[in-house]
Amino acid sequence: MNGGRRTGWLRIGAAFWGLGAGLLLAGVAAASEAAHGGVTPEKMSELLWRTVNFVVFAAILIYLVAKPAKKFFAQRSQDVAATLAEMEAKQAESEAAVKAAEARLAEVAKERQKIIVQFVAEGEMEKAKILDKANLVAARLKEMAAMTIEQETKKAAQGLKEEVVGLATQMATDMIKEKATYADQQGLVEEYLKKVVETH
Repeated sequence: MNGGRRTGWLRIGAAFWGLGAGLLLAGVAAASEAAHGGVTPEKMSELLWRTVNFVVFAAILIYLVAKPAKKFFAQRSQDVAATLAEMEAKQAESEAAVKAAEARLAEVAKERQKIIVQFVAEGEMEKAKILDKANLVAARLKEMAAMTIEQETKKAAQGLKEEVVGLATQMATDMIKEKATYADQQGLVEEYLKKVVETH
């Protein structure tokens, strides 16, 4: 960077010296023309002194301005370098923050996947529990229905039996009344009572 600044100052100095040389050449050309009767020697001398004054003034100006300008540009270069370093540091921080955010997002995605798998597993377990309970309830209901059907069947059979027995008894009684004598009726009653006693 210092080499670039030095080259810049050399270019500026060369431009001033080139300008002075150009003016000097213009003076020489004017003198040559004066020799042929165009420009007077007084004017030529004045032009020459002006050129020398300009070159001297330019040299003094360069000498006086060079140090402050050099300091200014050096400070400016340092400021630019510091700004660039700061920007690079901020860029590095930003890149680190982006990488950290990406890593955190990856972790969150993994945690989310874990939670989803866990919820699915818990859901399957709950489903299995509900199905087991439903199967138990269904089996219990089937068992209770079978018991109820059996009880109702027994009850109906008993009622039908009692009804048949009652009808048979009524029919037998009616038949006996029609055809049997009083002695026969007494014998049948005694025999029936005997059978009932034996049965119970």
